Amino acid sequence: MRRGIVFPFLIATIVLILDQLTKYVISTYLKTYESIRVLPFFQIVHVRNKGAAFGMFQNLGNTVFIGISLVAIIIVVVMIIKSKDDRIAFSLILGGALGNLADRLIRGYVVDFLDFYAGQYHWPAFNIADSALTVGIVLLFIGAFYKEFYKLKSRK
Repeated sequence: MRRGIVFPFLIATIVLILDQLTKYVISTYLKTYESIRVLPFFQIVHVRNKGAAFGMFQNLGNTVFIGISLVAIIIVVVMIIKSKDDRIAFSLILGGALGNLADRLIRGYVVDFLDFYAGQYHWPAFNIADSALTVGIVLLFIGAFYKEFYKLKSRK
């Protein structure tokens, strides 16, 4: 295995461990829907998400989400191996996908616990895996934007 490939898998593993550790703590010390106010706009809450992002598509069932996760993980691993520029982004996506897949396999649902809000308006609760997925996707978009920007700039 090439030396440059080890680091992205290390990052994915760290994301997976942090994600599972935080979910274990939440599941152990908070009852479902119990919350701890941390800041005027943030609380820790124990939510069980049986759907996709933001609890959507819950009626599809856990098996469908497990299958989608496995396909996505395979694709991301291939992208890590083939890509040179976007390995950090793909490693975050891989770690997040593995974290939520582990929940689905172990618990049958995903534990979400980070809850940001303004008054009665709440962003859907999320977790470390979701955060890593989001940051990874944003990094891919930023990288794609800059690649296109430099292609346009070099044509001038």
